[in-house]
Amino acid sequence: MSRRSGILEFAVLGLLRESPMHGYELRKRLNTSLGVFRAFSYGTLYPCLKALVASGWLMEETDGAPEGVPAAALTGRRAKIVYRLTAAGKEHFEELLAHSGPDAWEDEHFGVRFAFFGQTSRDVRMRVLEGRRSRLEERLERMRTSLARSRERMDDYTLELQRHGMESVEREVRWLNELIESERAGRDQRPTDSAAQDKNQSGDTGGLPRHRGGSRPDPSDDTTT
Repeated sequence: MSRRSGILEFAVLGLLRESPMHGYELRKRLNTSLGVFRAFSYGTLYPCLKALVASGWLMEETDGAPEGVPAAALTGRRAKIVYRLTAAGKEHFEELLAHSGPDAWEDEHFGVRFAFFGQTSRDVRMRVLEGRRSRLEERLERMRTSLARSRERMDDYTLELQRHGMESVEREVRWLNELIESERAGRDQRPTDSAAQDKNQSGDTGGLPRHRGGSRPDPSDDTTT
């Protein structure tokens, strides 16, 4: 499985975990909610859906049919197909959520993983955030070294482009530092009332920092300039 198809599989399972959807609805959510999929087509989505059905992680149902009745069991007029996560699919998605290795830190994959942080355990969130920060710090050091060696040979516009790329990476590192600090504070903080307990039970998303002016970088942005 390619890295691109693996990201799509993860995103499809994550969105269908929230609710069953038609293919059209699913494509719309992928395009609008996850920037990395803005330019992908039905020709990419439907083979992925068929493969997930064949693996037993999704089931197809006909819109309006009783729950649990597969689309193949119905005949007659053409009906819309609804895709629903199976019990095996939920278990598989939980396994994918627990993964925090290097693939989760890369530009394309990190944005998708971050979109599902609300469903991810705090320990895994921390490992992914710290891994992403480490990867960007290494990239930033290489960019600085390269700029120092070649700046005399660059024209003004190329130099500005290089500076812009460095600033984008620096901005994301600052954002990651803020997220990591908030996750650590949230991990050490114990709920003191029922409202706090309800918040933790609804997805353990108390680690997000408060917005303090300016815009946070989009984790799906390409920072490989």
